[in-house]
Amino acid sequence: MSTRVARATTRRGRGGISFEDMAARRAERLVNLVICLLSTRQFLSAERIRDAVPGYEGADGSKATDEAFKRMFERDKAELRELGIPLETGRNSHFDSEDGYRIRRGDYELPPIEFDAAEAAAVGLAARLWQSATLGEAARSALIKLRAAGTEVHAADAPGAVPLLDASDPSLPTLLEAARTATVVSFDYVKVGATVPEQRTLEPWGVLSWRRRWYVAGFDRDRGEPRSFRLSRITGNVSAVGKAGAFSRPEKVDILEMVAGGWPDDERRALVRVSGSGAGQLRRIAESEIDGVLTISFSDPSRMARVIASAGSSAQVLSPPDLVAAVVERLRAAAGGI
Repeated sequence: MSTRVARATTRRGRGGISFEDMAARRAERLVNLVICLLSTRQFLSAERIRDAVPGYEGADGSKATDEAFKRMFERDKAELRELGIPLETGRNSHFDSEDGYRIRRGDYELPPIEFDAAEAAAVGLAARLWQSATLGEAARSALIKLRAAGTEVHAADAPGAVPLLDASDPSLPTLLEAARTATVVSFDYVKVGATVPEQRTLEPWGVLSWRRRWYVAGFDRDRGEPRSFRLSRITGNVSAVGKAGAFSRPEKVDILEMVAGGWPDDERRALVRVSGSGAGQLRRIAESEIDGVLTISFSDPSRMARVIASAGSSAQVLSPPDLVAAVVERLRAAAGGI
């Protein structure tokens, strides 16, 4: 829906209900309202809408409840019009005592949508990204609408043709929205080699996937310089700081270069040659395998050396040099100092 509906916060509303939950309920109510008004050719009165649309509190005879419904319904009407939905007001006959509402299907429906090959591929890639618990429903709805408009979009073509993107990081939707709306965020982050998280305040310039891992890059207000952060190292919730439009993204910034260029918060990578069945654990944590050589991200050299050494003769670490030395030291210790 709108940025106000989509933005997640950690604050609490009345009765202990989070604003995130309240926004989700409002979004669901607005969808139900649109479906209701599209399903009829007649104008529906506010009371009939109140009875038909889930999310509105039913009448109980009290003035306070009626007033609460009227305020909620007025906000919902304004929201639909702000979103560009053609909400029409009128009466079915001269005998009606109050206005009703409807959405003419012809005014609401989109014209035929046409994509070139590259655009259709991008939508298919987005569908693969959205095959997660947090974004799956939105993706299915979007694909249904595109196909209903006559656009053939393949969410998954030949196996391996498009890489499967994991969108399971809980902070991903919030950071995507924050980057889109230029909203400053704060979060707790465990940097490489640390065990205690530190709070970071970030102007998010963009979010991207690199080597099967998600990163957010932007201006770190606490450090006073551009930084990138791996989403899997963010602990707890990501909170909005202030309002949308709080900063401007630099025009010539290269987000990929920020992430791939080796900022201090990025992890290191090991090259390990493997063979046989004793390297199963290494294969499971590897980012890629080419000609028997695994690429593995790591932040703790001691732990990585332990995992490699446990594979015995099935694994040979090639780089970096300090990791090679750590593995050799462990193997010698295991062999009794030989």
